[in-house]
Amino acid sequence: MLIVGLTGGIGAGKSTVAELLSFHGAAVVDVDGLGREVIAPGGSAVDPVVERFGDHLRGPDGGIDRPALAAIVFNDPSELAALNEISHPAIDSLLDERIETIAAKGAVDVVVLDMAVLVESTLGRDTRYPYEVVVTVEAPSDVRLQRLTGRGMTADDAKARLASQAADDQRREASNFVIGNGGGTDELADAARQLWDALRSLADERAA
Repeated sequence: MLIVGLTGGIGAGKSTVAELLSFHGAAVVDVDGLGREVIAPGGSAVDPVVERFGDHLRGPDGGIDRPALAAIVFNDPSELAALNEISHPAIDSLLDERIETIAAKGAVDVVVLDMAVLVESTLGRDTRYPYEVVVTVEAPSDVRLQRLTGRGMTADDAKARLASQAADDQRREASNFVIGNGGGTDELADAARQLWDALRSLADERAA
């Protein structure tokens, strides 16, 4: 299988492209969802997070209070790094399990890892099945800001989120493919189809 890392800044449309690739036949793993899973009730990172950041973060359901945790780490790089040291190995472990399950079914040639912090982290690299190709989805910052405020985020919060993430040129430098999403849905669907054709060609070359 060809393992693809799909990334993009908040509001760029990364998850929409993941859905389009899934429609064409890719198996998509929501890596950001795995991050929520490891701190959900019964998650492997719950106890280590509580031990590092305090018992007040344990919610009534036994999982981590995510808004409270975010308030600690969002504007503190050292605290965020401490969280990543706990959560990222746990996420990578789940990621291997998901890919093994996909591989066991034997019907998929392309696996897409939908992950926001590909450039900012080593997620998906230190695994048994690391991604080999990187795709970045990008859109102009004003378009992204409009999308975020349209979802109910305040303008200040949206700008803070945009500023906290990697710059577009950092993502482009790490990418094999860049998909622009500043236009309409038809344009994006066409770009996703062309991307799918290219990914299938790479997968076929590997299988030959």
